[in-house]
Amino acid sequence: MTTLTHRARRAESGRNPDRRPESEEEAAVDRDPNEEDPEDSKDIRLTLMEEVLLLGLKDKEGYTSFWNDCISSGLRGGILIELALRGRIRLEPLSVRKRRLLERKVLLKSDAPTGDVLLDETLRHIKATESAETVQTWIELLTGETWNPFKLQYQLRNVRERLAKALVEKGILTTEKQNFLLFDMTTHPVSNSTEKQRLVKKLQESMLERWVNDPHRMDRRTLALLVLAHSSDVLENVFSSLADDKYDVAMNRTKDLLDMDPEVEAAKAKGAEMIWAVLAAFNKS
Repeated sequence: MTTLTHRARRAESGRNPDRRPESEEEAAVDRDPNEEDPEDSKDIRLTLMEEVLLLGLKDKEGYTSFWNDCISSGLRGGILIELALRGRIRLEPLSVRKRRLLERKVLLKSDAPTGDVLLDETLRHIKATESAETVQTWIELLTGETWNPFKLQYQLRNVRERLAKALVEKGILTTEKQNFLLFDMTTHPVSNSTEKQRLVKKLQESMLERWVNDPHRMDRRTLALLVLAHSSDVLENVFSSLADDKYDVAMNRTKDLLDMDPEVEAAKAKGAEMIWAVLAAFNKS
């Protein structure tokens, strides 16, 4: 769907790990306490989709690049990963006929509400389908990229605007009106730059000072966010503020991470199959 963007100086970017928790209880047991960022408890809790949008927004202008045609599908991939990490969905088990990630269907584990409007709307769609669909198909359906008129009902509409409003409610963005000659547009400039800088710093450190050289030792949400930032074509925004030497190191490590074989890593991962499946879907697109 997107390739790693180059900066005038060089490189590309990374990869991802983990797998799938069997239930919320097992997810809590599976999670290594060392995986969580010790600073997270002090920060505003954001969904993966909100974090991707925040990374993609221009701070002062309050909108994403007009040339970015990847972020819509990237946000839908984030919804699937978020639901998996919360123990609501999973991939069907491996079988003789369905060995590859993109052949395995998404199954509902729990329809318990998450409290997030987009996540709960997606849960209702997954529950309502007569036959289960694959990760790639769900990304397409949620984005509205289908030729089947009977499946247009599964499209999630106004996702960016709804996420932006959620970030406004959390005090991270504000709302303004801007005039673009022929039309007016609602924009959402960053009002809490501290939260965005925290997010950027966390991703930068995961590739530099806190680099572990093993996706299975990374915090799952950090791994997922790197995959989604790459798939949404906003990863350059994460590393652009680094000095040239650190930028090159971070981008090369991210490239090595993202170049890993999702099939191999998913087989090793514990609780992160959906992350690797989403990466595999975007690699194929």
